[in-house]
Amino acid sequence: MSDVALRPATPADSEFCFQLHKAAMGDYVAAIWGWDEQDQRDYHARGFDPGHWKIITADGADIGMLSVEYRATEVYLGRIEVHPEHQGRGIGTRLINALLDEAEQQGKDLVLDVLAVNHRAQALYRRLGLREVARHGDGDIKIRMRSARPPG
Repeated sequence: MSDVALRPATPADSEFCFQLHKAAMGDYVAAIWGWDEQDQRDYHARGFDPGHWKIITADGADIGMLSVEYRATEVYLGRIEVHPEHQGRGIGTRLINALLDEAEQQGKDLVLDVLAVNHRAQALYRRLGLREVARHGDGDIKIRMRSARPPG
């Protein structure tokens, strides 16, 4: 198993994060909205937040990104993207399990939104114990999922 770590993102990571998003999410974005390179670059420029994003590394190489918001009543997984060359190796599972443990320790649920067309990610989240609680966005393109803490 790779040595996986997180490091703070810096402004210099902007292009890496854009190319990562294109590789990991481009097909899903294209299926819903169509991929327009300039629109996507503008969207990225507005959303890139190095102060709150982490870069996922495996064996010292940058392979993904993670954005988590710690809210009053929940831990919100804003984004997790792992480059397709590194998917299927348990990296996302390991990171999400760590967030689930952290949320549980804080007495909170882990909450996230996933695109309805991203069946692979939905299957991962379900396998890790998250459940669909709502659909939203134009045409219900997003699924809100929440961890179910055991009662107690």
